[in-house]
Amino acid sequence: MCEKYEFFPDDVKSTLPLLYSQENVKDPIVHVKFFCPWNQWTWFATEGQEQNGDFILFGYVIGHEREWGYFSLDELASVIGPFGLKIERDIYFTPKPKSQIKEITS
Repeated sequence: MCEKYEFFPDDVKSTLPLLYSQENVKDPIVHVKFFCPWNQWTWFATEGQEQNGDFILFGYVIGHEREWGYFSLDELASVIGPFGLKIERDIYFTPKPKSQIKEITS
């Protein structure tokens, strides 16, 4: 029997370091990967925490640009693409230093 998919379960949230806790770490650990199944957008989260009823994450974003920045769980969860597709969490991704993720270029 297959396990029920949860977009961002509490046990995954609890593994993320708080915001700013890795800002002076040369090779921070990436804990979670989100991806958009209908284009190439990808989010690699290194930190996150609850803020004002939302969960704010920091990490590397591959979109129109490739850059480090903040993104909101509510915003990711609200996106609806073609045929009702939604942004997904890569359930096979395992935490690793950013230097071990070939898509991260800076």
